Amino acid sequence: MFTSEKGVVEEWLSEFKTLPETSLSNYATNLKDKSSLVSSLYKVIQEPQSELLEPVCHQLFEFYRSGEEQLLRFTLQFLPELIWCYLAVSASRNVHSSGCIEALLLGVYNLEIVDKQGHSKVLSFTIPSLSKPSVYHEPSSIGSMALTESALSQHGLSKVVYSGPHPQREMLTAQNRFEVLTFLLLCYNAALTYMPSVSLQSLCQICSRICVCGYPRQHVRKYKGISSRIPVSSGFMVQMLTGIYFAFYNGEWDLAQKALDDIIYRAQLELYPEPLLVANAIKASLPHGAMKSSKEGTRCIQVEITPTSSRISRNAVTSMSIRGHRWKRHEQPDNSNDTSELGILVIPEISVTNVAGERTGNGEKGRTLGEIDAQHIQGVQETATDPRTESKGLPEIRRQKSVRKMMEDGINSPGRVQF
Repeated sequence: MFTSEKGVVEEWLSEFKTLPETSLSNYATNLKDKSSLVSSLYKVIQEPQSELLEPVCHQLFEFYRSGEEQLLRFTLQFLPELIWCYLAVSASRNVHSSGCIEALLLGVYNLEIVDKQGHSKVLSFTIPSLSKPSVYHEPSSIGSMALTESALSQHGLSKVVYSGPHPQREMLTAQNRFEVLTFLLLCYNAALTYMPSVSLQSLCQICSRICVCGYPRQHVRKYKGISSRIPVSSGFMVQMLTGIYFAFYNGEWDLAQKALDDIIYRAQLELYPEPLLVANAIKASLPHGAMKSSKEGTRCIQVEITPTSSRISRNAVTSMSIRGHRWKRHEQPDNSNDTSELGILVIPEISVTNVAGERTGNGEKGRTLGEIDAQHIQGVQETATDPRTESKGLPEIRRQKSVRKMMEDGINSPGRVQF
């Protein structure tokens, strides 16, 4: 750590101690713009033996319990790096050098599990129903499942998941370690939209390191430092995936892609079903190379918004339209003598086989055909039959023959009179 960076941190420590209560809001607003201070604080946290680590952790905790929203988010941005440093020190069995970091993590945890009145918080989450549209799906694209979910939702069977109340912790042990760290990552993910890019980068990097340390992939990633395996829980990995999914669409595509692959690698080794399910779902939903190496800041996911107007087409077939629709029926007279007397030319239907054409009177003109039949019989206006062939009729017509072919066969058959 350079002298200039050390001087920036020391100035920050002394400035807050002499800050009056009335200037706290303006101080918190201007603090997020000090990029040199943020980078210097990261270097202090990454050096467990630094003499500035303990006062820095103490001041970050003072920020968090001050009640100022901007100061609280300023402390939260360092949470991934603090978790990594604590796990790395714990894996190396050097617990004494992580005392101040452990105290900061415990302090944030104990503040988050209670409300302002000191009562234990119970977090609740209602699982969304598939029958109602959201930014992720449209009920119309699901089909019959949407109708089933809609029927269930009308009976108030929506499922609510509860988290808490969480017990107070005085120290971190191997038994409760990941219970506390998972809850802290949950608090961090709740404020993801306020986290700067440097915090998202830190999140992706520590996720990769936690998952591959002590495994053969560590040599592929070329991570130096500890070589011991860091135990993780299934819930902790799911919370890591939540932050990584956000980082994909907020300018950190490359780092998030690497972290996602490492989490899948570790979840396969541990045989954790929940992280595998979430990670593979994220991987399947990503655009193929559409946002690769994007550093342009915030991105958005293209979704279909439910329109206010009805989606039902005017031409949609419904029971009312079928009931009111009149089908055209070509009825053939049973008595051929009546047909010949009236001089009606009846065209056989294509869908019927073994139909013989009806005869017309000698020298009489046929009736004008319908529009559909006229498209097939072009240029034929009059037909006449020879009395000698009245009893023969037309030859048998197969289903595949068109009306026009049938009429041509009938006109050119022997015994017909051609004009």
